Amino acid sequence: MDADSLRVLDGKNVNSKMLIASTTKILTAVTAIENVPLTDVLCAGEEIKEVYGSMIYIDEGECMTLYDLLVGLLLRSGNDAAMVIASNTLGYDNFIRKMNETALKIGMMNTTISNPHGLDNETENYSTPYDLAILMRYASNNLTFKEITNKVKYTLKSSKEEYIWYNKNELLTRYKYATGGKTGYTEKSGYILVSSAKRGRENLIIVTFKDKDRFNTHKNLYEKYFDMYDKYRVVDKYTFNIDDDYYKDGHLYIKNDIDIMLKEDELDKVEVNVEIIKKKNITDGMVVGSVKVYAQGEFITSENIYLLLKEKKLSILKRLLKLGEK
Repeated sequence: MDADSLRVLDGKNVNSKMLIASTTKILTAVTAIENVPLTDVLCAGEEIKEVYGSMIYIDEGECMTLYDLLVGLLLRSGNDAAMVIASNTLGYDNFIRKMNETALKIGMMNTTISNPHGLDNETENYSTPYDLAILMRYASNNLTFKEITNKVKYTLKSSKEEYIWYNKNELLTRYKYATGGKTGYTEKSGYILVSSAKRGRENLIIVTFKDKDRFNTHKNLYEKYFDMYDKYRVVDKYTFNIDDDYYKDGHLYIKNDIDIMLKEDELDKVEVNVEIIKKKNITDGMVVGSVKVYAQGEFITSENIYLLLKEKKLSILKRLLKLGEK
């Protein structure tokens, strides 16, 4: 997936629902980061006895900050860390509800979450390759998540112990363009890897299921698609301009550039369509249309068109001129 436009460059079974094991923890981390201060100190309780497998081995009564727990969650895939976070922040049931709400909010329409860790002996988490790619893109836009998932090594001191943790995502040390990701494995799910990589202006996300050689697979796929595609600016927010008679008393603009990855032979097959909605009660900053981009007839991405009223535009210009005079 092109992480900027969300264009799926290639894939198989992209919408097939499967068990997602510890890749669940990407959503666990995002939910915690968005709802709880990172400096909050959380102490492990009896909830850690409910999980097994991959752990940070925190003891009952041992305390550490949410940030440290998130590192243990993402680097070491700690199932106990997931339980401590879910149980001692929003409350376990409320945390799971919030995870599902977040998934829907960001467009993960085929995802169902029942626990914060991904173990599937009692409760099961399902998603699709496409949904996990959407999740990774969303999570990577969060600076805290991006910082943590890119760490190879982390040292911390809890209320009881000192720890040195190494990232289980071997792609970070095997591939120089890797920027983060999350591993997953249970006997039922098989080997899963969600990863991201950046080369120049190009950002890609890869999701694989049931692949034992996942790290080499991702490295080879990144090299293949970085070479096959290039990043192109299809619409520039600064040069975007529409003269529309209906909104003649305002200025129409978009907030973001539209960049997409294209093969060289696709350049003449890109279409940019502008759709304007005629609204009666207009206010400054309202959405009045969209710019939609297609490649070879396939919808790729869109940006909202906003209205800036001329009075507001003039007041901004006057303020800038006054600042210039000073």
